[in-house]
Amino acid sequence: MFAAIVLMGVLQVLAGVLHLGKFIRMVPHPVMLGFVNGLAIVIFIAQLGQFKTADADGVMQWMQGGQLYTMLALVAATMAVIFFLPKLTKAVPASLAAIIGITVVAMVFGLDALTIVDFLRSMTGDSEATLHGGFPEFAIPMVPFTFETLRIVFPYAVVLAAVGLIESLLTLTLVDELTDTRGRGNKECVAQGAANLTCGFFGGMGGCAMIGQSMININSGGRGRASGVTAALVLLAFVLFASGLIEMVPVAALVGVMFMVVLGTFEWSSFRVLHKVPISDAFVIVLVSAVTVFTDLAVAVFVGVIVSALVFAWKHAQVIHAATEIDDRGSKIYTLHGPLFFGSIKSFLDLFEPTNDPDDVVVEFQHTRVSDHSAIEAIDTLAERYERLGKKLHLRHLSADCQQLLRKAGSMVEVNVIEDPHYHVADDALA
Repeated sequence: MFAAIVLMGVLQVLAGVLHLGKFIRMVPHPVMLGFVNGLAIVIFIAQLGQFKTADADGVMQWMQGGQLYTMLALVAATMAVIFFLPKLTKAVPASLAAIIGITVVAMVFGLDALTIVDFLRSMTGDSEATLHGGFPEFAIPMVPFTFETLRIVFPYAVVLAAVGLIESLLTLTLVDELTDTRGRGNKECVAQGAANLTCGFFGGMGGCAMIGQSMININSGGRGRASGVTAALVLLAFVLFASGLIEMVPVAALVGVMFMVVLGTFEWSSFRVLHKVPISDAFVIVLVSAVTVFTDLAVAVFVGVIVSALVFAWKHAQVIHAATEIDDRGSKIYTLHGPLFFGSIKSFLDLFEPTNDPDDVVVEFQHTRVSDHSAIEAIDTLAERYERLGKKLHLRHLSADCQQLLRKAGSMVEVNVIEDPHYHVADDALA
């Protein structure tokens, strides 16, 4: 596992060095909404497990009676403190005040509340388990340095790196929107990769930016690097020197904090816009949310981007059309409008009537753009159709990239720098 963490760190550093972080801008807004809503639902569902306890046989059962009522009351009290305290003062982070306050109340009144140490013991099955930690030791992962090892580790490292970067960069985008700032995605990739690389060599678990903790940080007033560094140092200090204090914290206090994170993270406005946006966008929002809940974030984002791309291609494939006219020389002119790409090539070819057209045909590309190789092949196919009938096909305002690849039309195209220095224009051989 640690070898996979090390390789994950290397891949994330490479992603930053190669400036792959900028591709997060390709994620459509409906996918972002679905991502945020899906994560909020995942966080909410994860908290429901805290309402279960192990019975005498070690089977997890839902809380009942006084223990359940105490849990609900403490959760509600925590949420109330987080909601109302910022209206009175912002000197102390509301989440921290709520956790400390609920812990003190539970201890003073001797409430039957599940604590962190109780949760730890129920999960491990060790009635004597305690929360303690120490400094890790440097150790190179003890695995054979062979191609077979790489073949086993590499797929897991790629998945881990992808999931970590996607969640981190999407969280960065969300934080930028909330704070009206602009983060540096590539720098985030390098920093996260370096951190995971270090974790792998010290026997630590890999990690990434988490939307829950990020929301708590922002809601507590954190804005710069100091907030994240401070959180890390304080957490380290607690684990090393004050683990006993953490053990006394009621689980209900943490659940209340996370419920408030859910309420603040979920885009409630998405319910209002579902009937206002195109049905395809609404479908993507719901789809990404559902896939996030039932699979994982990386799959959800990939599915959302792919579906959005297919919808975009389908819509723009219907846009291309042509206006036709016969000029005073008897040539038929097709003036194209709309993008020409892989999705619209069939509609493009259906616009022409080689059999019924005159011997000279001009295709005007001034109002369209050739986007990919499929479009170039479509133009080549069209030229062949007219050539087989012994007719001439002239291309005007054809993009330079397309002209270089078209063999059929090459002899009829020249550069007209005066009219348009960036596009090739057909020779007016019919004059």
